Amino acid sequence: MTKPKTSNASRVYLSQLMQPEHANNHGNVHGGWIMKLVDEAGALACMRHAQTRVVTVAVDSLVFREPIKIGDLVTLTAEVTYTGRTSMEAEVQVIAENPISGERTHTNTAYLVYVGLDENNHPTAIPQLVLETEEDKARYEQAKLRQQRRISK
Repeated sequence: MTKPKTSNASRVYLSQLMQPEHANNHGNVHGGWIMKLVDEAGALACMRHAQTRVVTVAVDSLVFREPIKIGDLVTLTAEVTYTGRTSMEAEVQVIAENPISGERTHTNTAYLVYVGLDENNHPTAIPQLVLETEEDKARYEQAKLRQQRRISK
């Protein structure tokens, strides 16, 4: 297992221009397409943190607050917010931007849980998260409560 890491060390950004094949006939991007991108961004942040392959084990509610349209540039920012022994939570922020006007809209935030896998596809211990700032500590405590709710179900 590698040494503990900060959430900044796991941060990844994914950007993609939304095309007609990503949308319905009203010009709204399919929620499933955004969910795919959210899962990719979360997995990459967790792989970067754990330096191993990961598998998705949980997705908290994903509420689409604003529509994403054809022609929007969607940027996802993901980073690890919580670590257990083998599991990690990633927070993924989704922003839609009109590249012409520059108008940016926060469309949703998602929290996903991943487990690190060893070479035999078994759960493996992962580096712990270093909490540098008060914001990091607050996000960690919120993530810990979400994890306790997940486990109690």
